[in-house]
Formats: sequence, structure tokens, C-alpha cells
Amino acid sequence: MTATERIVREKRFHDQQAADRAITYRRRPEALVFANDDYLNHAMWIRPAFQQLGELHGVKVLDFGCGHGMAAVVMARLGAQVTAFDLSGGYVQEARWRAQANEANIEFLQANGEMLPFADGSFDRIWGNAMLHHLDLQTAARELKRVLRPGGWIVFCEPWGGNRLLNWARTHVAYAGKQRTIDENPLQDKQIRILESVFSHIEIQGFQILGMARRFLKSERIAAILDYCDAKLLLMFPGLMRFCRYIVITLRH
Repeated sequence: MTATERIVREKRFHDQQAADRAITYRRRPEALVFANDDYLNHAMWIRPAFQQLGELHGVKVLDFGCGHGMAAVVMARLGAQVTAFDLSGGYVQEARWRAQANEANIEFLQANGEMLPFADGSFDRIWGNAMLHHLDLQTAARELKRVLRPGGWIVFCEPWGGNRLLNWARTHVAYAGKQRTIDENPLQDKQIRILESVFSHIEIQGFQILGMARRFLKSERIAAILDYCDAKLLLMFPGLMRFCRYIVITLRH
């Protein structure tokens, strides 16, 4: 498998996802309008990860792999100067529609995260959600560092692959929202070491152990209790992070 073949497969997969979603948005464009909380609360790690970005007013931010564009819109609403890109032209189009529907001023382009079309030191912050585990991380990490200004920082939310039972379930168990490409792999210690070799400082926060069961639970109350227990467990026993479902990574240059 060559890098080009991998990128072509990834682009085709996400273009098809965007095409399927576009059917709804052409019929119901009002569905593109959303409140910040709709995005920040859709997964328990998103709001804490956004807080890691700090004050965004007047800050130049790159949305790395913008997908549907909701994060880009939220950052623009918070006063950031947002540039957003995605490998999928279909998703770039959807993100443009969403920005227009929400009256957000964002610069969009189609690009490859392993070959960024930006000058050195272009951005104060970089945001990404479930992107690094799709990439050749050694290449992507160098590009991230190149386009980040000295003193800036990066926040990524990523699936974590340290839990063998969870990895088995990701492969063998059917559940709602399970849509994966054949080339993506949750991050593990090897990928963290790559990031440590490129960036001077790295922080990692884990999310969801017991709360993983929410995919199979109908009771939001029970799911909320499990999330609360997770927060307490991880605070008391940081070593449990290796069993988490997701991590938030903060990288500083």
C-alpha cells in the first residue's frame, strides 16, 4: 500500500459520507443551523478540549480536517480568525454551507494534512477532532509544528487504542455510528512517542472507561452517572487512562 493509495481511499470514503449527508441538507437547509452547545456537548471530551484552546478572540486558528465544519463555526463565533481544510471536497462544501447558514466568516480549502499549503508559523492555535489516527503521524507532526507559530499550541481529540478489549469491540461489535476507514488506527504509545519527538511539551487527558457503555444504553441518566464515575476514577487513578476510549492531546511548540 502506498501513501497515495491510502489518501485516495480516505478521500473516497469521506466524499461518500458527505454526499449522503448533502441529500438531507439540500432538502432541509435549516438543519445546518446549530447552537454552540450542540457541538460542545455532543461528546464529553469536546468541551474540555475546547477549553484547552484558551481565549480565541482575534487568534488565528487552523481547523485541521474540518469535516462538517461545526468546530470551525464555533471558533469563529468565539472571535477567532478561522482557516479550515479537509481532504474531502464534499465535506469542505458541507462546511461552507454550514458557515453560510450560521453567518460565520471562515476561509475554507481542500488540502492534505500531510502536506499543508500554509507558510511557516501561520497559526496561533490548531484544532483537530479524530484526525491524527488517519495520518502518517511522523509526516503530519512535522507539518503541524511547521505551521504553528512559536509559543502557539495544538489541541486534538483522538480515539485511544491502549484497551485491547475495546479494540476488539471496535472491529467485531456492531453499534450505532460505527463508520471507519480500513486505514485508520486508534493512537497508541508508539504514536505518542512520535509526537514527543517533535514537540517540546505534550499533555494527555483521558475520557470514558465505564461511560463507553453509553453506546448500548437507552438511559441518559445511567450514562451520565457512568461519565461522572469515570471522571472521579481517572482523577484518583491516572494509570487507568490506558483503558480509555478517547484522549485529548495538547501539544506546545
